[in-house]
Amino acid sequence: MFSDYSIQAIAINAIPLIFFFFFHEAAHGFAAKRFGDNTAFLLGRVTLNPLKHIDPIGTVLIPIALVLAHSPFLVGYAKPVPVRFDHLRNPRIDMIWVALAGPGSNFIQAIVWAIFWILTQGFGVNEPFLISMAKAGVFWNIGLLVFNLFPLPPLDGGRILAGILPYKQALMLGKLEPWGFFIVLGLVFTGLISEWWMVPLSDFFINIVRTLTSPLRMIFAP
Repeated sequence: MFSDYSIQAIAINAIPLIFFFFFHEAAHGFAAKRFGDNTAFLLGRVTLNPLKHIDPIGTVLIPIALVLAHSPFLVGYAKPVPVRFDHLRNPRIDMIWVALAGPGSNFIQAIVWAIFWILTQGFGVNEPFLISMAKAGVFWNIGLLVFNLFPLPPLDGGRILAGILPYKQALMLGKLEPWGFFIVLGLVFTGLISEWWMVPLSDFFINIVRTLTSPLRMIFAP
């Protein structure tokens, strides 16, 4: 839910989101190259250059339209990294790792933002903008990580599930892909995905981040 549309609030949230999308897509491309598919690499998509990942509609027009409309939900996406799963050395297994690479990069980002948050407080930096941005970095990365893990294509969780399921069931799941995004949007607006998926899994990952950064908090506790 997003309700503050001041310039400062937009900047606080935009910076972590930019890093989220571009690291996420680059991680997919890097993993694909690692497992045998050079498609994204040859197209220059295994890079952190934001211009390579911007989608005119998903990265620019849709977010701007939602901000101008003061929508309580912000939805957007970067240009998906092309992956030829048939080029992977072991397509069914390697597809799982390629799909996990994106959310995995976001989990790492959440830890980095949490460390930045702790250090900012520990060194007595009382700049509200930096502290708010660090908080946003943690919660956006965890929230969108969990969202992307929802087991329905075209989300990463759907790719992972397809790699785990037997061949026949994986084909049936794949048939949902053209409608997957609309199904997920319906679940978002009814609140079902939030109550049964987003909240419990977000709490789970936030607790992991807290556990991993607890030694640093003990050292730099304000």
